[in-house]
Amino acid sequence: MKGVVMVVLAMLVIAEFMVQPNEAITCPDVVHLLEPCFNYLRIGGIPPPDCCNGLKTLQAQTPTTSDRQTACNCAKSAAITYKIREDTAKDLPDKCGITISVPVSPTVDCSTVSLYESYK
Repeated sequence: MKGVVMVVLAMLVIAEFMVQPNEAITCPDVVHLLEPCFNYLRIGGIPPPDCCNGLKTLQAQTPTTSDRQTACNCAKSAAITYKIREDTAKDLPDKCGITISVPVSPTVDCSTVSLYESYK
């Protein structure tokens, strides 16, 4: 009986290390992912590949409504801080050829961002 208990405890400990909750995205994460986009967002042109890759990563790292609203608020703050243009922000997903659930805009109401809403 003692051996069975030890095996069960060992399995529980192993399972604890294998199942790790997803960490919520943070503002430094969002800024880091959007940083390659800032020149495009300020002056226009063609977004660099690193920018589009960052948007794809941002989309992948925001699977829940809460994650998307958090990322939206961070992106909105960055948009204001870095003085991005509304038109370039709106065109960015199309120029990268992706659909994203987190808008990059200085004027978006992030409380309206949901799990099902997408921007392209």
